[in-house]
Amino acid sequence: MPRTIQDKLIGTIGFLLIVAGIGIFLAEHLLLAPQRELRRQLEVQRQEIARLEEEKQRLETYLKLLRFTERKARIEVLDQHTDANGLPVSRIRFSEIDAAGTPLTVAREMTLAGQELYIDTLTIRFEDHFVEQGDALKGRALMLFRRMFTGNMRPEDGFVLDRDGRPPEVYALEEAGTDFEKDLWGRFWALANDEAGARAAGVRAIHGDAPYIRLAPGKVYHVTLRSTGEVSITPGAMMSR
Repeated sequence: MPRTIQDKLIGTIGFLLIVAGIGIFLAEHLLLAPQRELRRQLEVQRQEIARLEEEKQRLETYLKLLRFTERKARIEVLDQHTDANGLPVSRIRFSEIDAAGTPLTVAREMTLAGQELYIDTLTIRFEDHFVEQGDALKGRALMLFRRMFTGNMRPEDGFVLDRDGRPPEVYALEEAGTDFEKDLWGRFWALANDEAGARAAGVRAIHGDAPYIRLAPGKVYHVTLRSTGEVSITPGAMMSR
């Protein structure tokens, strides 16, 4: 190949390489780098939005729990009779109520063998520094109506009120539970059933109690479970007919 043509070809190739290099440089700095920076910024924003949403759920859950320093319920004795063996049978209606006596949850009717009704409750309180930190789980005492049974029944055969792993119905009235709240109650039940784990998690006290009352036909009884762990059953007026 003549020298002149070869030089021209080399020059053309060199020029094309320079142009390609400039193109790569421009693409990197004007297109690819801005795209990477935009993706980075979007990821930072996504993480911040997720953090803020979790914080919002935590605060909403805490405010919901903050309203509860006690839980109240009403028990109505709808009927009382003896079965074929001469043993007493009580049919009752259980409903959670507010301070004014207005039902908060759907009433549940149940029939139990016996007259002495036990109400199994549980309260978990955490160490004070969790309260000071405003921890959504550990900043409040949490209270459960676990189950009801009679002196003729084994406790484990009683009627379940607050179910394991779920937020108590009264806590979840306003809206469906968030993922944060579901996780909170899942951890609560884990602590309620694990004494060693509860201690490690900073639990100050777990109050379990099962007071009882001898039921009378037609009577109404009021149950109060306080965040201190105290539970009381007081007889009210006769049911209106």
